[in-house]
Amino acid sequence: MHDIPLPVVPAASVPIRGRSEPFAVHRIYCIGRNFADHVKEMGYAAPVSTAIADRAPPVFFMKPADAVVADGTLIPYPRGTSELHHEVELVVALGGGSDGIVEIADALKLVFGYSVGLDLTRRDLQANAKSKGLPWDVAKGFDRSAPIAPIVPLAECGHPTAALLTLKVNDRTVQTAPLSEMIFSVPETLHELSKLYDLRAGDLVFMGTPAGVGPLHPGDRYVASVEGLAELHGGIAD
Repeated sequence: MHDIPLPVVPAASVPIRGRSEPFAVHRIYCIGRNFADHVKEMGYAAPVSTAIADRAPPVFFMKPADAVVADGTLIPYPRGTSELHHEVELVVALGGGSDGIVEIADALKLVFGYSVGLDLTRRDLQANAKSKGLPWDVAKGFDRSAPIAPIVPLAECGHPTAALLTLKVNDRTVQTAPLSEMIFSVPETLHELSKLYDLRAGDLVFMGTPAGVGPLHPGDRYVASVEGLAELHGGIAD
């Protein structure tokens, strides 16, 4: 038997605004149902209380690290679906980690910076899995499912809490909401996430999407933005 040399696979990374070195991605976490209007449009009851103790635990899922897509990229329409949907989201990039539960008061100390991204979703696969009570990983964690703009270091942007999150498709605004409408804030989300995973430098956390999710078709072009912070340009190849 002959040894077969293993290829060296480069680590997934995202550019950092104003720096030559990239942000090496460790994991991609996503929180679902984090805007009340989106919760309603997906057919669920939105929480009526803002107190964390009164809310149901957040819904988390993951994407592979190499699902990231650089700004300005046209991606092929993904296989296995006829219903690709857009979900615009604030993205938190972690520069520190913890082996235990991170307290809410300490959570922002882990943040390196912020960006804007899309949680692309194969909606038909998700709906089919949900209807059968099956996991819907394949609906979220597929190739090129996480387009993201360059990360803006915290020193340049601070912690955005009320900026407008917007997505335009073919110059038409399809999603928009202030970040203040998130059900779980960034520190609350990191606290809840740390109950399940050891957070690490290099983690990206997609913070959920507002109402208005809908289809992307071949030839569509999009611009995602967090007001005053970052813009992401891209589209679906013809």
